Formats: sequence, C-alpha cells, structure tokens
Amino acid sequence: MEGGTAAAQLDTGRQEMDSAVVRFAGDSGDGMQLTGSQFTQATALAGNDLATFPDFPAEIRAPVGTTFGVSAFQINFGARQIRTSGDELDVLIAMNPAALKVNLEDVRKGGLVIVDTGSFTDKNFRKAGYESDPLEDGSVDGFRVLKIDMSRLTMESVKEFGLSQKEGLRSKNMWALGLVYWLFDRDTEVTANWLKGKFAKRPDIANANIGAMMAGHAFGETAEMPEEITTHVIPPANIKPGLYRAVTGSDAMAWGLCAGSQLAGTEMLFAGYPITPASALLHALAPLKDFNITTFQAEDEIAAVCAAIGGSYAGALGITSSSGPGIALKGEAIGLAVAVELPLIIVNSQRGGPSTGLPTKTEQSDLYQAVYGRNGDTPLAVVSCSGPGDAFHAAIEACRIATKYMTPVMLLTDGYINNASEPWLIPDMADFEPFPVTYRTDPENFQPFSRDEFLARPWVKPGTPGLMHRIGGIEKDYTSGNISYDAMNHQRMTDVRRDKILNIANDIPEQAVELGNDSGKLAVLGWGSTYGPINRAVANLREDGVDVSHIHLRHIWPLPRNLGDLLGQYDQVLIPEMNDGQLITVIRSEYLIDAIPLNKVTGKPFKINEIENAVHGAIDN
Repeated sequence: MEGGTAAAQLDTGRQEMDSAVVRFAGDSGDGMQLTGSQFTQATALAGNDLATFPDFPAEIRAPVGTTFGVSAFQINFGARQIRTSGDELDVLIAMNPAALKVNLEDVRKGGLVIVDTGSFTDKNFRKAGYESDPLEDGSVDGFRVLKIDMSRLTMESVKEFGLSQKEGLRSKNMWALGLVYWLFDRDTEVTANWLKGKFAKRPDIANANIGAMMAGHAFGETAEMPEEITTHVIPPANIKPGLYRAVTGSDAMAWGLCAGSQLAGTEMLFAGYPITPASALLHALAPLKDFNITTFQAEDEIAAVCAAIGGSYAGALGITSSSGPGIALKGEAIGLAVAVELPLIIVNSQRGGPSTGLPTKTEQSDLYQAVYGRNGDTPLAVVSCSGPGDAFHAAIEACRIATKYMTPVMLLTDGYINNASEPWLIPDMADFEPFPVTYRTDPENFQPFSRDEFLARPWVKPGTPGLMHRIGGIEKDYTSGNISYDAMNHQRMTDVRRDKILNIANDIPEQAVELGNDSGKLAVLGWGSTYGPINRAVANLREDGVDVSHIHLRHIWPLPRNLGDLLGQYDQVLIPEMNDGQLITVIRSEYLIDAIPLNKVTGKPFKINEIENAVHGAIDN
C-alpha cells in the first residue's frame, strides 16, 4: 500500500511519517483544484516526492451541494519515491455533506476527517442524499473527526477587508489550506506570494485570501485540539539531484511534441477541437509559437484532423488531438493519412466510454480503437505513455516514428495522466539524438511512392520544381501514385502498408523488465497509467518474497519483437487494464498466451492493493 506510515514521535510533538495521502473535496465552486495545486507546490518545495490526482465533476456546473457536483484533489507525498496518488486517505477535508458522502469510503479506518460544519445544514443533507446529520448518526464512526465551522471563521478572518459575504466565503478554501499547512508543517509563503500575483489588481481579494489562510494556520496552532489529532512531519525524499518542476501530463505532452518537431527539423501544425480531457494540450501548445508551432482550433473533429493532414502535405508535422468520441469521428480521415502515407500524430486522451460516457473520468478505453479501429488496409503505429513526465518521451518517440516511416501514429494517454502532476527532472535536450527529415527535391527518376529501406515514400513539399504528383485516398499504383484498380497492385500496396508498420518492431528497443526477474512464476504486464500501482505493488510483493515481475509496454503496435519470448518465460501473465480487457485480446491473439485479466472501469485508477490481491489470487491458486 502507498499511504501514511508513522515512523517516530518527535520531541516537537509532531509525528514523523514516511508518506501521507490527503484529499481536498468540496463543491466544484469551492476551489478544490486551486487549493490542491497550492499544497502541491508547497510540498514540492519542502523536498517531498509526490503524485496527484485531480478528480473533476462530469458536469460543467452541477447544482451546488449535490454529489455529482463534488470536485476533489488528492495528493500522495512522502520521503520515499512516490509512484501513485495513494490508495487510502490519511486526511480528508470535506467542505460540505456531499463531499463527505462521495469520499468517506476512501478514508482509512482511523484516518482524519476535517469537516466544515457551517455547511452541514438540513438543506445540504437532503441535497447530498442524507436522511440525517452524518456527523451524528454513526456514519463517521471509526474515523477521527475534526468539526470546525470554517464558514464562520473565514468570515471573521476577512471582515476587515470589507468584502461581501459571497466574496468572503470564497476564501474558505484558503482557510482550510492554512489549517492543513499547519497539520503538515508546510510553508505558507509560497501561497501568499502566489495570491499577491494572482490578484495584483485586487489587493483586497489577495489580502483577504492571505488573511484566511493565516487564520486557518493560527487556528491549528492555538486551538485546543482533541488528543487524537496529531500534527505530522514528512522528511524530504532522497531523489536524484537536478532541476525539477511540477508537470502535468498535458504540459509534458505538449513539450514533447515541440521537442520532437525540433529534433525532426520541421514546423508543426497542431489542429484540434475542444473535448474533455484533451483540450489542455491545445492550451499548452498555443503559447509556443517561437518554436515554429502553429495551433488551430477547428470547427469540428473532422476538420481538425484534415487540417493536420494538410499541414503534413505541406511539409510540416501535422498533429491532432481528441478523446474517444472525437477519435471515432476522425477515423475516415486517419485512413486517408494511411493511404497517402504522410506523417500524422493523433493524440488520444482516453476517458470513460462509450461515446460521451464519463468525460472527466479516466479509462484505458481505446486500445482496440487504436490498433484495430479502421478499415483492414489502414494499419498505423501505436505508442503509449505511462505517466505525466513520461508523456514527454513518448511524444518524441511518436514524432520519430511518424517522420521516419511516413505514417500516422496514435499516441495514447488518458485523463489521469493529463491532469495528474509529479516532480519532473528537466531533461537536457543535448542528450536527445536528432532525427532530421529529408524532403525530396531532386526530380530525376522521381516516383511519388518509391520507397526507401524502411518502406517509407519520399516527402515532397508542394511546389517543388519537377515533383508534381497526384495524391488521394483511392488506391494508387505502387510507384507512380496514379489511380489503380489492378487487383494485384492492391494486394501489393496492402502488403507494403502492413509490412512498413510491422517492420517498426526492428527499430524499437526489445522489451525490458521494469522490476523483477526475466522469468518466474508470474509477470504483471501493463500499459499506460497502470504503471504506478503495478510497480509499487510488485515492489511490495517482492519485499515479501513473492516471485513476481513487472513488464510495461510503450509500443502497443507493433509489439516489441522479443515480447512473446519474454512472456513465455513466466508460468502466468496478469494484465491489469482500466477497460473490459483490450490488451489481453492482443496478447492472446499474437502469442496464444492465456493471460489472466484484471479489469476495472470505475473511472478511477487501480489501487495498489487491488494489484497485490490479484497477484496473490493467481499465484496461490
């Protein structure tokens, strides 16, 4: 399990812990994401390793006080390497009854629950679906509960700034943050400075928020707390020296695509259409115009992918982005990109399905769509990232494959990776090997679909003298590109499009074992954002003497050339996926391995103990 573990009682009265899991939860208008982000910043500056999990409501603005309007931000931080946002909560801050109802089941027994009693009214009980006061009817038995009228105390702390009640109560999240800063010995200065900058034009608002935060901190210092309410200290983590910054998956993906286009020596055209949770990628790329990046918000999903293909036709690296529903709409145009053999990157930020599904919840719902989801003669490469920081490296790899093999690449991420954050060691770009593209300029013996040793056709910018050629989606002659209805030519073109993709397996690393031995009783095979819980679970199990290993895929299609032989070295293979079983279909089909599925489609990441229990179930039986 990854969560709080008491290590020692210090002379200061604070309890030293190895790690802790804290969740801020309230109405979507209570500023929980902002509060969590500020706590994350302060924790990073304290030297702890960390991982976060923002959990947004699915509706844009659900009715205030309802369970489907609850917004939450979870952070796991510690003095050791943190791989997940944590299994069970050590501390829950619930700003209203709905937040308590939605999140209480995730608190460990004996964990601390801090509630704003000012919002615990009969009206809010009904909105949350409670028949009576949950603080009095036994609902919170087994937990340490700290009842504070934060609403009243917040208004008292901002009285001097002359704010209305509505404006004053907006500082309640800062009051709660101040209390938690006291609880975990965090420095309030970083948030105070941020507030001054954020509200530079409204110093009264800035000062009110700072005053509320300091009042919450002072309350912790001066109030006579129950004996069971203890404060904590978590020492800095022993992490690799270097320059770090907190990064979300969306930011790292944007920077990786930027770096990839720079390493390829091309301009970039990014064309997208707003959709949750993919929209943040457009927001992150838009300011990067100095890197020869053009961003374009199209009128719909189909227009976006067609514009990206047009960018590649003109000699730029075309990139588009969406989530499952939008990827489905882009399907025909992606087939066109395969037919005309142009580089194209399709970033797929997976979310709960089907169709509109659960737009703010995470799921690994689109592996079938990525590998199989087009006509039979339109194969493409599929690459996956495993965490926020890894999105940078996966994006560079997608750029390399797309430009070297003149093919579309589906780049898989998901809602959890996009929104989660972690400390990221800023890389030195001098460590990355460039892969500059070559545009065909020589008209001698030019054939638009002649191929190099990688079966890639030449990339020609329109208007290059002597290199005019026809391009389109109808089947074309193997070399000239002219429309062809010849049966054997179609067979040949279908074969070469397939072989070009399959041969990429010779140009990617052989599959390595992330943790454990390269043979044994059981391997846990994962992909995408299951990396953290799998890796921590396998580490825990190996400490207990269990013969288990962790293997994680970056290249989903084609699969690494040694993967079948590697998996064959284990008695059993367990495949955890946040879907109903998609990678397991591919593995069974390619290698005839009867792997064990572990599937979850709750919109939440795997817990470490879920992986551990599944491993024990497989080995013990």
